[in-house]
Amino acid sequence: MKVKALARPQSTTSRSSLHDLRPTHKNLNPQSHPQARAREYTRAVTAAKLDRMFASPFVGDLKGGHVDAVSSLAICRTNLCPVVTGAVDGTVRIWDLQNRRMVASLDGAHSRNVSGIVFGNGIDGQFYSCGEEGIIKAWSIYPKGQYITADVDDEDKKPRARKGNPKSSQDDDAESPHGPLNVYRLPSARNSSFANAFHSIDHHWSESQFATASSDAAVHLWDPERSTPITSFNNLWGSDDTVTTVRYNPAERDLIAHCSSDRGIGLHDTRTASALQKTIMGMKSNCLEWNPMEPYMFVVGNEDYNAYTFDMRKLSRPTTIFKGHVGAVMSVGWSPTGTEFVTGSYDKTIRIFSTRKEGGTASHGGYGSNGTARDIYHTKRMQRIFCVGYTLDHKYILSGSDDTNIRMWKARSSEKIGQLSAREESSLQYRQALVQKYAHLPEVKRIHKARRVPKFIKKETEQAMVQKEKRR
Repeated sequence: MKVKALARPQSTTSRSSLHDLRPTHKNLNPQSHPQARAREYTRAVTAAKLDRMFASPFVGDLKGGHVDAVSSLAICRTNLCPVVTGAVDGTVRIWDLQNRRMVASLDGAHSRNVSGIVFGNGIDGQFYSCGEEGIIKAWSIYPKGQYITADVDDEDKKPRARKGNPKSSQDDDAESPHGPLNVYRLPSARNSSFANAFHSIDHHWSESQFATASSDAAVHLWDPERSTPITSFNNLWGSDDTVTTVRYNPAERDLIAHCSSDRGIGLHDTRTASALQKTIMGMKSNCLEWNPMEPYMFVVGNEDYNAYTFDMRKLSRPTTIFKGHVGAVMSVGWSPTGTEFVTGSYDKTIRIFSTRKEGGTASHGGYGSNGTARDIYHTKRMQRIFCVGYTLDHKYILSGSDDTNIRMWKARSSEKIGQLSAREESSLQYRQALVQKYAHLPEVKRIHKARRVPKFIKKETEQAMVQKEKRR
């Protein structure tokens, strides 16, 4: 008599090492698992609670900070570590983001407020700063013009440092190993230093060229090799109002967007002497940034406490209005993924807005958010925020405020700092999927959306809601 015995391979019943999980066998028949949806809902509530329990967004501050209010911030486009900040007292400081320490302090870099800082698009570590005294200066994050190239030495397998050839400085007010490498002024400001104050600066994404916005109602294009502008666009749209912000488009190499004090937002083609489009807002816009992944979209922060996303193909109306602040939006910054942006406000808070609907895909060109913040960051000591930005790895947010500190925050408040194991990553993804699946249910929604805000912001929000109801 022949007897058939069950035989299973050893790999399905035993572990390959002591660090592996023991294999388990599951019966996928729904009849064998009653109340599965109820158990899954309970897990979703637990996952939402765990997310809020582990929420600790504040990482720390850059040691030392500034002596005066931080007015501008620039994050390197090609390197994770270098960060440069400028203060109201004219000081520029270079930071090492990895160790959160100051590399150099360029005291007296400007005689007035540092209104803008931007990195170049090369690997030489050069950056530009502009001040309200009407002067632009070029600097290097590496002392004596040295910078790290991509060449690798065969012997020690380390990058080799090469010496650059910085130009002789035209201004000896702030001599340091980091520069200035060059000084730029407007021809009309040679005799009157404060006549043409610079309010914003931005570098081209692919060419050796940068643009400035000044109080003489003009946008100036500069070549680093020349001390005077190569092109000036004066009296934009026939207006003499000050241009407050200028930004190059990441994809269209000849397209510039700017904000002006006449409440206008305009587009300009640098190849022609004529402007393209313009829209007038209800109040003045303080900041503007292009989406790095969808370069036809940009966001502006306005004095009416809101942020607006626009499609450059149709400036007649904003794509989405992002609400929540109770003070003017002073600065905005896109994440490298282009799916969310951060805002810094006069109400002493940082808010993170997602341009996607919860659940992945979004409508209308990818912009389907309901216009509310996904998260809000604040501390007791943090004052009015003038500059914010994402790091290139999409993990951290930097903010500069009126209390002289530069703070570092986690982009995801409950995210673990450091490398995740395979089990941790799998568990995290499962919990996120559960919260996303049951986010519409009252209990999960209440826990997931709960945020503690300062008392004065709560009162201002309630007052704004009452005013809105009365206007109806």
